[in-house]
Amino acid sequence: MTSRANVLLWTDSSTAYLDAIKAAGLADRVAVDTLPRKEKPSADQLARTEALMAYLAPPGLLPAMPKLRWAQVMTAGVEEWLALPDLPPKLTLTCARGTHAESMPENIIGALLYVAKPYAAAVANQKRGTWVRTVAQPLTGKTLGILGLGVIGQHVARIASVLGMRVIGTRRRPEPVPNVAKVLPADRTPEALAESDFVLLLLPATPETDNFINAERLAMMKPGAWLLNFGRGHLVKDDDLIAAVKAKKIAGAVLDVFRQEPLPAEHPFWTTEGIIVLPHIGGPHPQRDRFVARLFADNLGRFLDGKPLREVVDRKTGY
Repeated sequence: MTSRANVLLWTDSSTAYLDAIKAAGLADRVAVDTLPRKEKPSADQLARTEALMAYLAPPGLLPAMPKLRWAQVMTAGVEEWLALPDLPPKLTLTCARGTHAESMPENIIGALLYVAKPYAAAVANQKRGTWVRTVAQPLTGKTLGILGLGVIGQHVARIASVLGMRVIGTRRRPEPVPNVAKVLPADRTPEALAESDFVLLLLPATPETDNFINAERLAMMKPGAWLLNFGRGHLVKDDDLIAAVKAKKIAGAVLDVFRQEPLPAEHPFWTTEGIIVLPHIGGPHPQRDRFVARLFADNLGRFLDGKPLREVVDRKTGY
């Protein structure tokens, strides 16, 4: 009998992944260990694990796994993995890129509607028993600039185009993208900022994108433009954004991600008029484990068959 590959599922929600392994017909080809996140792998598990699925690995863990060849990260972002001082150079990392393709585009469109339509004001007026007629701003004809036209950005572009919006954006490789009027390389970001009524941040976390939206780039935006950050908290220089919103250099910002989460109670984002704080709701989905499990099972089959894996992390680019 052919020996089975040893897999460690280091998660609090292993059922969806076990079901996906079974549905993919792989159950007889693997020996699976499950481990809650609060527990540490045993010496035996460290010694025999060949494939790992986890949110994060603490320093010292991966070098203690001599047979480990592949790690599936359960999130799209991998900056914490790449920051590990002892990340084995030959370890293949794959991420959960694309598994937010249902939830995040809907939540981004929701944010666009929230700032363009007077629903929040109407609810506040209702609490006061006050009838105030306001005129909703149309999205039709407005320009949405997406910085980071990856999987999520392309889904957003499709929905936005149906709403009558003109979509432009930036991409590392600026090939044409469906529903996007103009795809620009990163060095033409100022052009995208200047043309956009809404700027959506979906850039990955890399050293090059740290404080990407600063005073200089905020000054390139239209005074009536909104900034939406659903990418990474470190993309925005907090103090510069607060200053720009207070000075009315831009209309405001919707922020779903932050440098520190939960956002500290004393942070001025909470009280700055024109800044809307969302508690990182963009990506979560009631069935998100099922989406990630589907990707993991596909990759597991590829791993067992010696085929190229999906969503492999490029350590040079950082995502």
